[in-house]
Amino acid sequence: MKKLPFTIGLPLLVLTTWSVQAQTAPAYSWTNLPKIAQPTFRKDTISVLANGAKPDGVTVNTKAINAAILACSQKGGGVVLVPAGLWITGPIELKSNVNLHLKKSATLLFTTDKSQYALVEGTYEGKRAARNQSPISGVNLENVAITGQGIVDGNGDVWRAVNKNQLTEPQWKEKVESGGVLKEDGKTWYPSEQFKRASTENRSMLLTAGKTPLDFADMKDFLRPNLLVLTGCKKVLLDGVTFQNSPAWCLHPLMCQDLTIRNVTTKNPEYAHNGDGMDIESCKNFLIEGCTLDVGDDAICIKSGKDEEGRKRGMPTENGVIRNNNVYNGHGGFVVGSEMSGGARNIFVYNCTFMGTDKGLRFKSVRGRGGVVEHIYAKDIYMKNIAGEAIFFDMYYFVKFATDGERDERPVVNEGTPIFRDMHFENIVCNGATKGVFIRGLPEMAIKNITMDKMVLQADKGVELIDASGIQFKNVRLITKSTKPVILVDNSHDLTFDGIQYDPQASLLFSINGERSQEIQVKNTDVAKAQTKAEFGKGALEKNLILSSSR
Repeated sequence: MKKLPFTIGLPLLVLTTWSVQAQTAPAYSWTNLPKIAQPTFRKDTISVLANGAKPDGVTVNTKAINAAILACSQKGGGVVLVPAGLWITGPIELKSNVNLHLKKSATLLFTTDKSQYALVEGTYEGKRAARNQSPISGVNLENVAITGQGIVDGNGDVWRAVNKNQLTEPQWKEKVESGGVLKEDGKTWYPSEQFKRASTENRSMLLTAGKTPLDFADMKDFLRPNLLVLTGCKKVLLDGVTFQNSPAWCLHPLMCQDLTIRNVTTKNPEYAHNGDGMDIESCKNFLIEGCTLDVGDDAICIKSGKDEEGRKRGMPTENGVIRNNNVYNGHGGFVVGSEMSGGARNIFVYNCTFMGTDKGLRFKSVRGRGGVVEHIYAKDIYMKNIAGEAIFFDMYYFVKFATDGERDERPVVNEGTPIFRDMHFENIVCNGATKGVFIRGLPEMAIKNITMDKMVLQADKGVELIDASGIQFKNVRLITKSTKPVILVDNSHDLTFDGIQYDPQASLLFSINGERSQEIQVKNTDVAKAQTKAEFGKGALEKNLILSSSR
């Protein structure tokens, strides 16, 4: 079986160079956004037809397409043209100085023959893992692109399991009749018996010491590939193409530099497990603009490795601009985490619309990740029909507990403690959400220094702050169904509420709880409109609510 020619852990020299560059980078701001270098290509064009490829929806064109790409690269680069047609293919390996251009009505449809996808060393959620070779991949390339108005289809349904409750009755009937196997309770469909066994036995795909991809041959069918993975590449462009039906994540640039994703559409079914749109991992200098996402998991997601392995890689995702994008279905519109152990910084998000995502701006981590997420800026974000929270921070991702009292609250700070701090959100509008703002840090490491300015949030509930510090709300209008309380504070300190508007019939404005709830200032806010200004519990003291210039 084939192994890709790279190692996930970069040499020390590379990491050291990256660190020095990061330290000498300019101080970015809205008037000095990161600059992203663009690839350039020769005009020379090779059509895949010249190598015998056939757009008949039957012929498997893997060799012909890869031969055209290799020949183009060896001649100094240029454009490999995919004309209109239905092109069946196995894995495609990109090469330096090549622009793979898909004409309108051209579809690259990846074969359902899984034997065509070699077992390789890759990553799974930030850790080294055995995977099937991605339908499209490239390693250590420079000047590489996929452009045009065509479609890249990963045929993902043959790779992934699905639960009965995720489909309509006709869809479920069709799925069962297509083959595969069912779980004993008849409620989950698996592509194969091998997939079912690996799933129900909760087998790991991680490459631990002494393990190679070949050691996972008996669970190969379970090792779903990401649709496109580019690793260690420079000057990358994805422009205009639709990427859809990915077996796992859709677009996964890993440790790339100068990355542009422009006018791209990513589409996955709502039931697509791990069906993320874009996972930008440990990349430096990137631009995502004019894209449309409608996916089964997080939409635009920032990552940088997981736990100790991610911290050892030590490569933050940094210096990014994300603008003019529309997100429909997805677990989050713009997301950081939860695999962010290498950190994230200097990211600017603006002029984006989220329509019907589970959450809007979503930040997530957990004890053990480590990493520092800082200098994230968002403005002019417009949301509608958000299923959960419009703005969401949670350091208890996938931690199961029934009540607050069952959380592990031991104040231990170590290299595995995640840090989220120093962010500014401005002009955020949300029409419909379960909660406007939810922030939950750790007792030992509060979420710090977040400013939210000029916001209008229509939601069932207003604001909840738990283990937060240095949070400022300025000129915020909260239109809520539940008004008891409008704002909940639990063991959070150094908070400022300046110019808050709320329902004049609110029964309770503030619920303040916990001994650590201190230095809570309220300015330019008519607290008298509420039936009850504030209630205090769990050791919180009334003296720590400071009314200044309030009416």
